[in-house]
Amino acid sequence: MVFVMTRDPVIDRRAFLALLGLGALASPSAARAQQAGKVPVVGVLTSGIAPRASTTDATRQGLRELGYVEGQTIAFDVRFAGGKPETFPGLAAGLVQQKVDVLLAIGPAALKAARDATGTIPIVAVDLESDPVQAGFARSLAQPGGNITGFFLDQPGLTGKWLELIREAVPGTRRIAVLVDMTTGPWQLAAIKAAALKLKIELQFLEIRNSGELDRALGAGVKGGSRALVQLSSPLFGSPSLAKQIAEFTVKHRLPAISFSRRFAEAGGLMAYGPNPAEHEKRLAVYIDKILKGAKPADLPIEQPTKFDFVLNLKTAKATGLALPQSLVARADQVIQ
Repeated sequence: MVFVMTRDPVIDRRAFLALLGLGALASPSAARAQQAGKVPVVGVLTSGIAPRASTTDATRQGLRELGYVEGQTIAFDVRFAGGKPETFPGLAAGLVQQKVDVLLAIGPAALKAARDATGTIPIVAVDLESDPVQAGFARSLAQPGGNITGFFLDQPGLTGKWLELIREAVPGTRRIAVLVDMTTGPWQLAAIKAAALKLKIELQFLEIRNSGELDRALGAGVKGGSRALVQLSSPLFGSPSLAKQIAEFTVKHRLPAISFSRRFAEAGGLMAYGPNPAEHEKRLAVYIDKILKGAKPADLPIEQPTKFDFVLNLKTAKATGLALPQSLVARADQVIQ
């Protein structure tokens, strides 16, 4: 799937002259694109299923707001993993073979595949599951130092917040199931284990590696006697169908649950607390724009989300017989009645 966008040539000329005046040097891929006179291509790796790609749509909107219009200066080549992270290496290799100018990798499995496929093509990442430094994606947040930059999440702060919200919703909770996509790496696990130890909460880990393992994992949570569920961040869980599947399971089994994704609460889950997607999805356009104008990923600081949304589904609380504290309801950014 290819999306093509154009930019006003007057704006492009002014930007070019400004860069020239500053002595800016184009990245190798962008320079090749300019020399060949071809439209720069952004290759996208996403866990979604075609034709749905909400992050790509938001990035395209961000580019439009920067002045891009369809037709001449940028195109998107979107490769969908269809919920199967094991397909990312082949998809990444295909984009590298096409000599795309920028890779947009959504999620840790996509990012790892992109990194393994190329050390020269600039990579813009949306990875809300990894520690970029510990994972070896960057030297530091301020100076990534390689060909990767983008958005990453502060896991220790977020996982601790999930546990605190669950405990507030279900006072006295001592055993909580944790649904985790094992393809996202160890950083979320380490963060939630540390938070649980501090709060004296026992965790039961429900591990999956693809969507086909979801029913088995959720069933194990009920059998294991957990009184609530925390769903760790994963691009896999962000799909509408899986969000609905997980939400319906938790309601059926009266299992209070929290997710990073607003979509989970909207699908019937009890709570969601996580970064506002619009904040980072549109910022991706800024990264892409800067790189195509000559900036190097090594010099573009990694950003972390600063806005978090708390969504509470009162309809679900009532359906499961859960009386939520009014203090908790009052703090919600959105209440679903």
